[in-house]
Amino acid sequence: MQSSTYPVALHVEDLHKSFHGKSVLRGVNLQVPRGSVFTVLGPSGAGKSVFLKCLANILKADAGRVSFEGRELSPYDSVAHDGFRRRCSFLFQSNALFDSLTALENVALPLEQTTDLGKVEIRKRSRAALSQLEMEEFTGHYPAELSGGMQKRLALARAIVTRPELVLFDEPTAGLDPLRRNAVFAMIAKYQRQFHFTALIVTHDVPEALAASDRVALINDGRIGFEGTPSEFSASSNPVVCLFRDSAQALSDSLAEIRRSNPMPQTL
Repeated sequence: MQSSTYPVALHVEDLHKSFHGKSVLRGVNLQVPRGSVFTVLGPSGAGKSVFLKCLANILKADAGRVSFEGRELSPYDSVAHDGFRRRCSFLFQSNALFDSLTALENVALPLEQTTDLGKVEIRKRSRAALSQLEMEEFTGHYPAELSGGMQKRLALARAIVTRPELVLFDEPTAGLDPLRRNAVFAMIAKYQRQFHFTALIVTHDVPEALAASDRVALINDGRIGFEGTPSEFSASSNPVVCLFRDSAQALSDSLAEIRRSNPMPQTL
């Protein structure tokens, strides 16, 4: 997917955010094509989650402009922000499920808070969302009764029940082993195509992101240091990209040199 070929869903210009005088975002510029899976990569502490929370208006940016589907989300335009909240969902790193609510009640909550639908229709849509994510048998279960993977699916069901145009994913594979990371990215790719939303993901999981994404960007020192297709990222000679992308190989090379320089003593 070439960004110039598809309409832009989300346009970010010169976004800044600081905490106690320390700059985290130093002028982020990004265009996310409509209907794409777009991943922002970066090491821990690079500002990925701060960037996503500024987009969702969970945090207030210090400066910059964000436009969604051609309309600027000005701090003074409450109508634009209300519309954005109705058309966007946020999947938190921790899933943010309510332990005291059943799976069905968790999924129903956004509909209760953001729509005027009646109880019967809310229940119908909530059940449908759970069924689409193959969780119809667990409507009465509480989050603590579900596995980690099922909790992630439940969080996604809640995120898509309002039929959003944009879903923001904050480190969706944090703390998961490689097999579960693969499963989560596969799940995102599958349901993004099924429900036709734009997916914006922030993560530091390079192989999985490259496999699942249409486009990727790398945030470094509070700015976007690279933006392009996964194949362009893999082939890039940009020093910032190489340092992040090839860190595992660099570790392997360092360990090989250590072993060569300090061989293990032979035992009799």
